[in-house]
Amino acid sequence: MIMSSDQMDILTEVRRIANALERLSASSDTPIMDHDHQAYVWNTNPDRFHAVPRVNHIPLALLKGIDHQTDALYANTSRFAQGLPANNALLWGARGTGKSSLVKAVHADIASFSSLTLVEIHREDLESLPRLLSHLSAERDRRFIVFCDDLAFEGAETSYKSLKAVLEGGIEGKPEGVIFYATSNRRHLMSRDMIDNERSTAINPSEAVEEKVSLSDRFGLWLGFHSIDQETYLAMIDAYADAIGLAAAADARSALHRDALEWSVTRGSRSGRVAWQFITDMAGASGIKVQLT
Repeated sequence: MIMSSDQMDILTEVRRIANALERLSASSDTPIMDHDHQAYVWNTNPDRFHAVPRVNHIPLALLKGIDHQTDALYANTSRFAQGLPANNALLWGARGTGKSSLVKAVHADIASFSSLTLVEIHREDLESLPRLLSHLSAERDRRFIVFCDDLAFEGAETSYKSLKAVLEGGIEGKPEGVIFYATSNRRHLMSRDMIDNERSTAINPSEAVEEKVSLSDRFGLWLGFHSIDQETYLAMIDAYADAIGLAAAADARSALHRDALEWSVTRGSRSGRVAWQFITDMAGASGIKVQLT
């Protein structure tokens, strides 16, 4: 069929509009990350980056009783921010001992003089991790910590496979400008019941357990966090109290220690979280507004 020049013009215009719509559709499917923030939360359905104007973190100098963990994570993160080799990190241990606080504090300190960006991914969204990394790989002028807080797997969950492939196993691997940090209450990221179930149902129990336990081995840096003694707990209380101007006099500090120990007894533990909760309560009772970041 031979078309007239008018028909050719119409066909050309239709193709131009179709191409424009296709480009518009493609761009709308691509999550937008602005360059005005240092932290984002990754959300799915649809995929998007939610900017965090101010990360809720405690200054690095106020984190007490975890000096070794702080030095190790800071050094690893600093090397990564400089474009040098660095390891994925797993921070594991008791609740409230400063794992997530340390990640956020280290990021805030290093981001103050670099392009280091924190992207939090929720555990339930781990299956979208390959898509997230694909988007981050396009941001070549920034370096990213992908952070998953309270990482653990239960029952028949299979999302750990996405994480395992990304950390090391896939032929593509993770982008050079991305590192993965996770916190967990479990050293091997899976419950004892989950391990026992794998042993009882597998043809070769040891191999089945190894398949899941090996996930934690993909983290090159393991940092353990443990319960603290009374001296360290009171050092945390003093550091927080000084930071907000609470109980500066010696006699007031003595009473503060007494109340802090009583508070820890009612909570059944001593930890950084318990110390901060006590200071928050005391600050409220004293009419002091807390603004550490």
